[in-house]
Parts: sequence; structure tokens; C-alpha cells
Amino acid sequence: MLYSKIIRGAAIAALGLAAQTALAQDVTLPRAMVWTSYDLGSTGYAEASAMADALDKKYGTTVRLTPSGTAIGRMLPLARGRATFGFMGNEIFFASEAGFEFAAADWGPQDVRVLLGRPAAVGLITGEDTDIQSIQDLKGRKVGFVQASPSTLMNTKAALAFGGLTVDDVEEVIYPGYGAMVQGFISGEIDAVPVTPTVSALREAEGGRGVRWLDMPGSDAAGWDRVRASSSVFSPVSMTVGVSISEEDPADLLGYRYPQLTTYADTDEDEVYNFVKALDESFDLYKDANKVIDRWNVGEAGTSPAGAPFHPGAIKYLREIGVWDAEDDAWNTARIARIEAVKTAWTAAREKAKADGVSDDDWPDFWQAYRAEALD
Repeated sequence: MLYSKIIRGAAIAALGLAAQTALAQDVTLPRAMVWTSYDLGSTGYAEASAMADALDKKYGTTVRLTPSGTAIGRMLPLARGRATFGFMGNEIFFASEAGFEFAAADWGPQDVRVLLGRPAAVGLITGEDTDIQSIQDLKGRKVGFVQASPSTLMNTKAALAFGGLTVDDVEEVIYPGYGAMVQGFISGEIDAVPVTPTVSALREAEGGRGVRWLDMPGSDAAGWDRVRASSSVFSPVSMTVGVSISEEDPADLLGYRYPQLTTYADTDEDEVYNFVKALDESFDLYKDANKVIDRWNVGEAGTSPAGAPFHPGAIKYLREIGVWDAEDDAWNTARIARIEAVKTAWTAAREKAKADGVSDDDWPDFWQAYRAEALD
């Protein structure tokens, strides 16, 4: 892999030697930190900004945010050692699996780790003007998809799997972007779309054709077995805040993590430990920044599953305060084993590709075929 552990380690070590430290109570932080995040205007950027401000006020640590609208743009500074932490989305799952953009020959499986991840939710909605009452009812119906959006596709596949369906069981209607897909739903072009509960555009749909959430209750063990077979990042969640959702009428959805505070596996354990502790101890300074940021409390944000395994430095702190348990350990061990299997398959595939004369341009297709046989 182009971005090797040696190069990354050297870059981070150089930054560490140059950094002064700030002490508050028994927490030690660098004087300055660099984080990557989603781009300006995103929830991820807003929450990272609020947390950075809290660390500045409590510990005197200055944080520089490097925003990007692409997965590679957020990951590259981490891979090159120019940033240590990133507020990421489900791209860390694809990075660890060497999927999509990370299937390129100069990337490959990334050994990333999670520190904390704010609980979020996504699910499928239909209109109240339809007779669709469950995910099973979507068979043969028009479902919205976004072109070149692996995260959205993963969400939809997992939700369909709950109902025992696949993408082949529905009529795919592909849109160039997420906003266009939601507008297609509002106008009645499609029967169902994957959305998060707080998407503001859904208010327009609520006032028009109406919004009906297709529930995925945690009590349906068989359905959730199918979800987990589709993707390891989801868990059951009951949402009481959102469009057409209330305490009296909650929605049972796919729980996942966004944003996910991420680093590489070789980041110093003490540095991660202190960082997580600092975020916990400064929580009161940022917990009111928006309606959902309070879910960064470690009791919710410090548990599995997530898009990648948790870092041992984070686990050390979470275990100390009684958040991390044996179930989390079992999930983490299995997730690390999966990454190691992907890394082994990648190495073997690269050797075979070299022997067979496969070019870098042809490599992604070669890798997908190889991994389907070796891993899936």
C-alpha cells in the first residue's frame, strides 16, 4: 500500500516531538491538533467545530479542521500523517474493506480505528398515499437510489435485507444526487427512499403525500440477522425525534454512527486515551451545540457496533468508566479479524495480479472478483 504504516508513523512522530502539551486536571493533550471532517455546512463539521472549541476553552488546545466533501479528501490527511483524527462517515467501513474508492491499487485496506461514534439512524420511508405498510411490501415497487453513493446503497441493501429482499426485488430508480432522489419522492416519482429522520426536505413530503416509516423492530431476530449479514455497522434503534416521528409514534430504524471519530490503529494509545477522556470531561461545553450532539456522551457514543474496530486507547478509557463490556469486546475482536482477512486477501491478490500482468487500471475489477471468491 502506498500509504504505509512506516510513513504514517514517522510523520505523526515528527508532529508529536514538535508539539507542546496542555495539562488540565489529569488530561494531557497536544498544544495543537489537526482533524479532518465533512465539508462546511455539514452536521459533521458543525459538531467537530463545537468539540474543538470546547477543548480550546478547557485545555488550551488549538484544533485546525480540514474539511472535505469526499471520502478520499477526509482520509488522505490521516493516511499521510498530516492529521491524526477525522470526523468520518461510513467511508471508514469501505476503507477497511478496500471497497469503492479504496479498491485503487495505491490504497487497499486501511487499518482504521474508531474512538467514539455518535448514534444516528437511517431507514426507508414510503408515502401515506401508497398501500405499502412494511419492507416486504416493496417487492416490485420503485425505490430511489443515488448514483455512485456506496453509503446510501449500503443503507438500502441492509433495510431491504430486513424484509428478506434484495435490490433485484425492487425497481431501481437512480438519481444523480441525494437531494434529487428526495425531491423525486416528494413529487411521487418513487415509492420509497432511504433517509435520516431529520432531513429538512421531508417536511415538504409530510405536508404533501405524507411520510410513513417502514419499521425494523429489534424484536424481529430473523430480520436483524439478515441485516447483520448484509453489513456489520448497523444495530436496532427506536427514534422518537424526526419528521413524522414522536414519543407516541416512534420509528424502528437502522442505527449506525455519524460522525465517527477515527484514527489509524498505530496512533499512540495514551494519546487516544487522553483525547477520549478530554472529550468526556468537556462534554458540558458542547452538548447543546445542536439537537443531536448530546448523543456524543460516551455512554452512547462509546459502544459497538461502528464502521471500524475501536482503538485500544479508547477501549481503555471506556472500560475504566464502565461503558465497554464483553459484548463490545467480542464485536471488536471479530471486526479486527475481518480487517486482517481483507489485508491477507489483498496481499495475495496483488501478487497474483502482478504474476498475471494485470494493470493498475484493470486492478479494481480484478480485486472485486478476487475478493468475492476469497472473502464474501
